[in-house]
Amino acid sequence: MTFVLAIDQGTTSSRAIVFDAKMQIAGLAQEEFTQHFPASGWVEHDAEEIFDTVVATCRVALEKAGVTAAEIAAIGITNQRETTVVWDKKSGRPVHRAIVWQDRRTADFCSELKGLGHEAEISAKTGLLLDPYFSGTKLRWILNEVEGARARTGELLFGTIDSYLIWRLTGGKVHATDATNASRTLLYDIHQNAWSEDICALLDVPMEMLPEVRDCADDYGDTDPALFGTSIPIRGVAGDQQAATIGQACFTRGMMKSTYGTGCFALLNTGTEAVASQNRLLTTIAYRLDGQTTYALEGAIFIAGAVVQWLRDGLGIIDTASVTQGLAEKADPSQEVILVPAFTGLGAPYWAPDCRGAVYGLTRNSGPKEFARAALESVGFQTRDLIEAMQADMGGPGETVLRVDGGMTASDWTMQFLSDILAAPVDRPRILESTAVGAAWLAGMAVGVYPDKEGFAETWALERRFEPAMDEATREARYGAWQRAIKATLSV
Repeated sequence: MTFVLAIDQGTTSSRAIVFDAKMQIAGLAQEEFTQHFPASGWVEHDAEEIFDTVVATCRVALEKAGVTAAEIAAIGITNQRETTVVWDKKSGRPVHRAIVWQDRRTADFCSELKGLGHEAEISAKTGLLLDPYFSGTKLRWILNEVEGARARTGELLFGTIDSYLIWRLTGGKVHATDATNASRTLLYDIHQNAWSEDICALLDVPMEMLPEVRDCADDYGDTDPALFGTSIPIRGVAGDQQAATIGQACFTRGMMKSTYGTGCFALLNTGTEAVASQNRLLTTIAYRLDGQTTYALEGAIFIAGAVVQWLRDGLGIIDTASVTQGLAEKADPSQEVILVPAFTGLGAPYWAPDCRGAVYGLTRNSGPKEFARAALESVGFQTRDLIEAMQADMGGPGETVLRVDGGMTASDWTMQFLSDILAAPVDRPRILESTAVGAAWLAGMAVGVYPDKEGFAETWALERRFEPAMDEATREARYGAWQRAIKATLSV
């Protein structure tokens, strides 16, 4: 058995990819699922629909690869993080739709906890900030607001999407998560590598609902034979951004990657040291292998690729995302339109959940071209915000080479602007499926199909390096305009 199946369960779609023994893609399938927006700032998914799309895409990917389940050595799972599911342990049915990481419904409760002085205590243990982004307050909301949930917590289980998939795939035999997903719940002490009794008590979360926490490459049980014709071992799990860090082979302290999907997430490997951010970044677990924890600093941007979706679905000024680059190239260079895409608040380093988007610098001549350019540039500006904060936390600017992945990186124009505004090289790998590659490597390495960390790192291959071409005066003027726009948006 020399094939590995990666399940990449994302925010807007589920994908399954079959990799061969050389980690080349043999078969791929993708299926979108429904986004639910029951109120302003609320985002939900149907967890059962997600599970159905996962099973369906796995079957199609196997068929496209021309392999059977019996030829799959192991499954690796990577997932949208923080999205919260509570389900009945007997039936496996969720008691409420999954509350997505983008959801802001618990903002008032987070503010209340901050006002009571709890953020420092929580940050010290979890590395996170008190923000609706994370799972803990979402779990509390479900228990308090779903009729009957609080009264029957002994019959219910909590998990992020990985845990729910593991539970369903194994026929209810395994309730587990990995250290990276646990580190995003607001309930996990990343220094002790254990659920925090104090924080669970503060949020009124029963600890018996929580999954067992395992290494990223570990035994997560075997799939129910009824799903794919035979059971398949599940041997790798990591949250999507950590899986991308692994897939980019960022195994050395100081290495950095940024993934551009619905949002943008930059991670800087800090080795065995959990660096406490002084600039409102997150300290998180990059991966845990053989019981050894490697940490990272993370900056999260809520809206990256989603800003292009907004141009298409919200404004209706483009038909497909692919035309955005062409429009941006033709934008009027004399106009300085700045778009702050704070549609669901601003993430790092601002953490302003109630902030909303704004556009500055409009003229009578501003049109689709200028909006397209501003949308793509907003991703570069936000990335610079993150990297400057990371460099400050690490003691000052160092030589930065950014490894990138995700859908937006296919745009040469966007990647060139990113390099220009950062004044740093941007490396795009040959395989952009870094998240799925990371999940596949974890599982394949665990069963001996793929090499160890050092061997895997040697396989990383560069497709193109983007070098900065913008002069310093222009760069600083553009970034200065962005900073003024951010200041004005935050003051509203």
